[in-house]
Amino acid sequence: MADILLSVDDLRVEAQAIDAPVPILNGISFAVGRERVALLGESGSGKSMTARAVLGLLPRGVRRSGGRVVLDGKDISGLGEGGLSHVRGRIAGLVLQDPRYSLNPVHRVGRQVEEALLLHTRLSRRERREKALEMLAGVGLENPRLVYDLYPPELSGGMGQRVMIAAMLVAGPKLLIADEPTSALDHAVRSQILGMLRRLTEERGMGLLLISHDLQQVAEFADRALVMYRGAIVDRLPASDLAHAGHPYTRALWGARPSAATHGTRLPSAEWMAGEERP
Repeated sequence: MADILLSVDDLRVEAQAIDAPVPILNGISFAVGRERVALLGESGSGKSMTARAVLGLLPRGVRRSGGRVVLDGKDISGLGEGGLSHVRGRIAGLVLQDPRYSLNPVHRVGRQVEEALLLHTRLSRRERREKALEMLAGVGLENPRLVYDLYPPELSGGMGQRVMIAAMLVAGPKLLIADEPTSALDHAVRSQILGMLRRLTEERGMGLLLISHDLQQVAEFADRALVMYRGAIVDRLPASDLAHAGHPYTRALWGARPSAATHGTRLPSAEWMAGEERP
């Protein structure tokens, strides 16, 4: 694949425990170019941990135990917090699930959108403000000057998620990692946010790694899908082929989608993996 923005090779993550480390990611490898790639799987499969491991944002008690991460041609595997802070926002941005926990409630929206500009550019205060206002308008917020002066608790869920995306894109990163960006939103707003992400990534020539458990959404939105199970990638396919996947686990996930047809019926399970060695 030409023009690779993110390359992950044999990434391993483990949690500290009293007796012995507990593996969380078991040597996963993948690449993302200027495209929309979805990382799928049930809760606990390792999707969000993958996103955090890529950008060095693992929680306390969890560490990367092996593997290599190359971002925009630079190996960032051995970078400390200082080096990674210059990568986040400038080369790659991370949008988390719920803006209520990602935005600081005591700082105005404008200040938080400008934060990446303050860290990565030498723009004047006036220039930062104008760029932030331009970005707020770019994510589809009406009256960006009003939103600029609001506090996060004054925003709706959809507005908050747009502000988070604006804050991650304002410094012009080449890759956006979005961790369940629509899970806290209603169906209509979800479609709006995904449509906005599609437009922005296409206009800016960016790569997008979308973490999701919604296979129907991914099938309509992404270019490729990577399916995770117990810390490993078990299937790789075009997102449009999810409905006809050959892998039994991917088929089980597709069959477990909530719908009127499956209401009251027994859903498929992943018991086919029981007792098998992890890939």
